[in-house]
Amino acid sequence: MTTTASRESKSASELIDGRIEELGDWRGEMLGRLRALIHQADPDVVETWKWRGVPVWEDAGMICTGETYKAAVKLTFAKGAALPDPARLFNSSLEGNTRRAIDFQKGEEVNEEAFKALVRAAVALNKSKARK
Repeated sequence: MTTTASRESKSASELIDGRIEELGDWRGEMLGRLRALIHQADPDVVETWKWRGVPVWEDAGMICTGETYKAAVKLTFAKGAALPDPARLFNSSLEGNTRRAIDFQKGEEVNEEAFKALVRAAVALNKSKARK
């Protein structure tokens, strides 16, 4: 078990590595794969660790969070309601006015190009708001 002191001395990227490793199943593999796609879509992305254990990806503001549950890996886009989603990737948290999420299930195929386009759109939106 990791102590609080040792956890606080690790970088967010190291904590995310640890989360992926500790899951040790399809959820860890999926989170790792989605993380790699986020980095491909935005090489300048910054990884942070918030709310006592939630991986967060940011660039000029929050892009998305990555949470793991028993039956899903959930990526919640902070401003998802304002993003174009022609491939209809968003399948969760659809009722709100701000966030949108994608729940990935075991064995589910990831539309990599559409996912990366969503990440790039989130970054562009963050940067457009930051300039104002």
